[in-house]
Amino acid sequence: MITNYKLDYESPIGILEIIGTHEAISSILFSEGVKIENRVQAETPPVLLECYNQLDEYFNGERQEFTFPYYFEGTIFQQSVWKALTAIPYAATASYKDIAVSIGNEKAIRAVGSANGKNKLSIVIPCHRIIGASGKLTGYAGGLWRKEWLLQHEKMMRQAHSSETC
Repeated sequence: MITNYKLDYESPIGILEIIGTHEAISSILFSEGVKIENRVQAETPPVLLECYNQLDEYFNGERQEFTFPYYFEGTIFQQSVWKALTAIPYAATASYKDIAVSIGNEKAIRAVGSANGKNKLSIVIPCHRIIGASGKLTGYAGGLWRKEWLLQHEKMMRQAHSSETC
């Protein structure tokens, strides 16, 4: 039997609940809780601690990509959508149609939207970077206000880092 462990991360936009095994992370979702319930324990696997640290670096503007091991649980189609999401660069956006085209199924726009909504690895699989074809923000499981915050955060961090290199 596989044991799942939980660890809460207090982000600037709410608590993220990290779930994983000794090998990989399976879920990072916003919790509606207002206080940390799952703290670091002696038995907390190193992969959860690494995820926690990388999320901290992301929110501090020090990380744009995630390198800890994670896995998706979903259909082959959902997994192809989630993999395509990881190709959207930091601080960039794409539409559902862009993702449908990138996976070779241009007519699957609604199915891409559905798969996007089932992503259990918030921020790491950047579904927050998907916007409507009109350029407007569309649904986000964590709430549109969080999606807007994440996009603004990435834009500001990218601008800050590009001005440091000039």
